Amino acid sequence: MAFAITQTCCTDASCVAVCPVNCIHPAPDEPDFGTTEMLYIDPRSCIDCGACADACPVEAIFPVEGLTESLRPYARINAAHFDAEPVAADPAPNFHAWGPPVFDRAIPSDFPALDVAVVGTGPAGMYAVEDLLLHTSSRVTLIDRLPVAGGLVRYGVAPDHPSTKKIGETFARYHHHPRLRLRLGVEVGRDVTVDELARRHDAVIYAVGASSARRLGIAGEDLPGSVAATTVVAWYNGHPDAPPDPVDLAAGRVVVVGTGNVALDVARILTTDPRKLAGTSISPAALERLRSSRVREVVVLGRRGPESAAYTTPELLALTRHEDIELVVDAHDPRVTEAIDTAERAALLRDLKQETVDWAAPPPESGKRRIVLRFHSAPEEILGADRVSGLRVAGDVVIPAGAVVRAVGYRGTPLPGLPFDEDSGTVPHDGGRVAPGTYVVGWVKRGPSGGIGANRACAHETVSSLLDDVIAGRLPASGRTPGPLSRLARRSWARAGHERR
Repeated sequence: MAFAITQTCCTDASCVAVCPVNCIHPAPDEPDFGTTEMLYIDPRSCIDCGACADACPVEAIFPVEGLTESLRPYARINAAHFDAEPVAADPAPNFHAWGPPVFDRAIPSDFPALDVAVVGTGPAGMYAVEDLLLHTSSRVTLIDRLPVAGGLVRYGVAPDHPSTKKIGETFARYHHHPRLRLRLGVEVGRDVTVDELARRHDAVIYAVGASSARRLGIAGEDLPGSVAATTVVAWYNGHPDAPPDPVDLAAGRVVVVGTGNVALDVARILTTDPRKLAGTSISPAALERLRSSRVREVVVLGRRGPESAAYTTPELLALTRHEDIELVVDAHDPRVTEAIDTAERAALLRDLKQETVDWAAPPPESGKRRIVLRFHSAPEEILGADRVSGLRVAGDVVIPAGAVVRAVGYRGTPLPGLPFDEDSGTVPHDGGRVAPGTYVVGWVKRGPSGGIGANRACAHETVSSLLDDVIAGRLPASGRTPGPLSRLARRSWARAGHERR
């Protein structure tokens, strides 16, 4: 009996490190690591030891024979990844040939104990913290502007994905490490400047993410009722900065522009029976609003065809098995049905209902709420006089709607005191190094690409650049003065009404 990796795979490769027979791929040293949607277990090599399942931080690995009905397709998905690879017989006791040891860091025995500040408590920041605490004797000050740690895991992952959120428990272990000080409610640029942090620490790593939304660049985008997906996600996750009513839930139809995982998250939350969300981490205020929602249909709008959709296979597969949502493909364009019949990327859509939707008719009032996937429909104008009334798409088609959610990507925002590239929405860097002593990691470094696990390799690169600068003597003298950051933290906590150690 083999094990299989399922929907919530975070790709951080904790499972790869503990596998005794090297049956989980792609591994971090393989060229396609970070490019696949998930990791895969080769059922031909798996010895059923269960070490990977024990190590998985998001509970994504299960015995094939124990997969539930909704997860059963992952047995085939894991095996299919290895279909093109030949099986090499290896009678050796270790079952496979180990490669030579690789030492990509050379840390001298007299390496100093550094004082490092990490700004941001999301996955990127926490992987950097983990690297520093486990592989050096550094003292780390972990800073976040919000009163609750967690970043993307806490405020970005959908509340009905509890397994994915469990990786936050792994990160939270480090909050109590004896060489870490947690400073919540401290905002860089408000409570402390970039220059002040640099003076008080040997190095500063910024893991501030990409929290702003990309714009569509079409007329009507700023009408009331047109809202960024970042705002909607923050709302249902209880982010303290989120408005109380970002989406008009009195509307029968909502259009979500974009086909990424965030677009599917928003569509799913708006159409799921609120009773099924009651046991999740959803914001109580958002849940109460959803209980009185009149939304019957969410249209997920893609500029290109289904073969080019940005969502991952695990997210779409989960949506197709959602019992209380009807999933429909708008067959308005022959290119859509052709792609579904022929493109491997669109294969999961073959069993879905296809119909040419009459947008002049209101959404169905009875039966299940539904999500309509409409491809080859670039948005051209958001319509409405005083607020959103619909969306005009390519072909001069008008889709009436009471709200439009823009889910076309994230971008970073400038941080006073750091350089910023407006085109890419990132901080310019070389291997994570902005300048000796100042570093970036995560989406503010590489742009909004890659899932949670991609931040481990990203953090490794950034911390390696920091260590190289220390060894080469390139770090500037900090001129530290003890205590000011603690006093700033205490003032900010008092202002917010929070206490932290």
